[in-house]
Parts: sequence; C-alpha cells; structure tokens
Amino acid sequence: MVMETIALLIVGLVMITKGADWFVESAVAISEKSGIPKIIIGATIVSFATTSPEFAVSVTAAYIGHTDLSVGNAVGSAICNIGLVLGLVVLIKAIPVERHGFIRKSAFMLFSGILLILTTLDRQLSSFDGLLLLTVFVAFMYYNYKLQRTVFSEEDDEFTRASAKDMKKEILIFILGASLVVVGSRILVDSGITLAEWLGVPEMLIGLTLVAFGTSLPELITAISSTLKGHQDISIGNILGANIMDITLILGVSSQIRTLDILEQSVIYDFPVMMFIMTLLVIFGITGSKLERWEGFLILATYTVYIAGLFIFFI
Repeated sequence: MVMETIALLIVGLVMITKGADWFVESAVAISEKSGIPKIIIGATIVSFATTSPEFAVSVTAAYIGHTDLSVGNAVGSAICNIGLVLGLVVLIKAIPVERHGFIRKSAFMLFSGILLILTTLDRQLSSFDGLLLLTVFVAFMYYNYKLQRTVFSEEDDEFTRASAKDMKKEILIFILGASLVVVGSRILVDSGITLAEWLGVPEMLIGLTLVAFGTSLPELITAISSTLKGHQDISIGNILGANIMDITLILGVSSQIRTLDILEQSVIYDFPVMMFIMTLLVIFGITGSKLERWEGFLILATYTVYIAGLFIFFI
C-alpha cells in the first residue's frame, strides 16, 4: 500500500510537470496570436487552470464537513503561492515588474485579504460574508475584461488578431495541458493526504502544508516553466490572479455550501502571515523595476519560518 501511494505521487508529479509545460506554451501562443497581453492571460486563463485543484479540494472539503481543510487549503495556498512559488522563481531569476498592472492587481489581492480578515472577526465565514468575497472576484474579472477591451480598442494596423478558429491547435493543447495539471494535482494531493494521515498530522496542518503545497504545484511548475522560457509576465500575473481567486472565489463558493468555522490559529497566525507576505511582495514590486533575487530569498525565508512555526506551535 505504501509503495502504491508513493507511485501515485510520482505519477501525479509527472502529469503536472508535462501538463504545465503544454499549457504555458499554448497560453503564450494564444497571447501572441490574439493580441492579449501575457500578464492578462496569466491573471485570468492560466490562473483559472492552476487554481482548479484548490477549488476542487476546498469545495469538496466544505461539502463533506471538513471546513478546517477547506480554509487551510485556500489560505495556505495563498501563502505558498508567494512564499514558496514566487520566492523560489525570483531566487532562480529576477522578474521584471510592469508597475501599472502590478499595482492594480496587487491592490485587489491586498483588499481581498483584508476583507477576509474583517468578515471573519466573529470566527466564521458565513454565506453573506462569502457573497462579499465573490463580489470582489466579479470586480476583478470585470477589471480584466475592461483592460482587454482597452487593449483591443487600440488601433494597430500592423497586427491582425487571429480568430478562435485559427487557434484550434493551441486551444486544444491548452485544455489538454490544464486537464493533466488538474488530474495530476488531485492524484498527488490524495496520495499525500493518505501518507500524512498515517503520520497522524492534524487536518488543519494538512490543509496549510501538504494540501496547500500539492494544490499549488500547478502554480509552481507553471511559474518555473514560464520564467525559464522568458515569459515572466505569465509567472507574476498568474500568482497575483491565483491568490485573488484563492481568497475570493474558493472561500466565497465554499461558504455558500457550509458556514466555515475559523480557528484561533488562523486569526493569530495564518492570516497575519498571509497579509505580511502579500505586503512584502507589494513593497518589493513597487520599489524597483524588477523583483531581485535577494528579495526572492527573503520571501522564501519568510515562508520557511512560517512552516517551521506551524510545526513548533500548533502540533
């Protein structure tokens, strides 16, 4: 049984790696042919694909009554996306920052985090609270829609946008790659949870660490793959978009299924760390023309200290 579970972990990782490579390449091709800026592609289409595992896990957990896992997965993924994913990527290679788009998307991310904290002061995320979060999600998608319309309205005689019919191959590869990522992530997470339960790890800790890491693997593989290929706009756009969706869409929908109880640990530890690491990213992003490697090291170090703190103070 142990060997079978480990084998499934490896299969899931292979599926995620190959799938991420396919849909990053196809996303870039779609961006270039359609004329949509890569940062918009990253913040919307790729973010939807890479947050699918988090969505599936949190909604399923809420449905079967494991609300600690639902909240832990969403919040843990938001922390992991910046602390581990972006921190590691920037440590590998400095990422240029397009300040205008970065500031606006960062504002959505910070506002989402603050709203989550304010709506859970009573230690619950109710259906009404979730609707407020979903409103922010809708506003974020509308912003991207308006941005896309603005880009398309700009006259460019030298460029002709391809139609969806002309991009059949790219769209098919994107869907296939995204499917591999989603299925591979689910296999990886299910196998990982089985191993963690054998070790007697608490459910909230599983959600914040193993499950959050497993469901954030699409973002990690996508970010590393796109960065190494020189498409950093997709990398940072995907992280910002994924974090906004983790908080507003995933927790918003989960709370419509069942009221989510918020543990004291989240209030005094997880939420403050989430806001701190988000703020750290924003400060680094707006004070320079790019995210430097030493900044990536500091972000990654913050995440490492956070994970250590979980095991030291909450087991």
